[in-house]
Amino acid sequence: MKLGGFDISASALTAQRLRMDVISANIANAETTRAGYVNGQFVPYRRKMVVMEAAQPKFRDLLNEKMNGSSAQGVQVTSIQEDSTPFKQVYNPSHPDADANGMVYMPNVDMLKEQVDLLAASRSYEASVTALNSRKSMFMKALEIGR
Repeated sequence: MKLGGFDISASALTAQRLRMDVISANIANAETTRAGYVNGQFVPYRRKMVVMEAAQPKFRDLLNEKMNGSSAQGVQVTSIQEDSTPFKQVYNPSHPDADANGMVYMPNVDMLKEQVDLLAASRSYEASVTALNSRKSMFMKALEIGR
């Protein structure tokens, strides 16, 4: 027995949890000027973003959908991409990573954007939990009717 609604909610919970983890990493590294080493120089942390899309059904799922009339897809994370916006430049000649002109390259993490994204991800997570609990409640009521 396939529990489509549960599968959809579970996929959304998993995807939003990963999104919240990536956002948390962005916030934690908002001041990290030495996240990597490229061409003999340290580079700042680069903001990461989660890319999601509708889950592509397998042939077996499509066949079951046509035979049983039920469909469940959900969402899946396709990749975690780095944001290509340029690094912020801050004048701080006393910083150990300052260049000859006293400029320090800081991560391209915008705290306001991260907080808004985190709020949206947590709201989406909560909505998926509510949908999962509603579905569970409907199944329990159906079992009570069958007694």
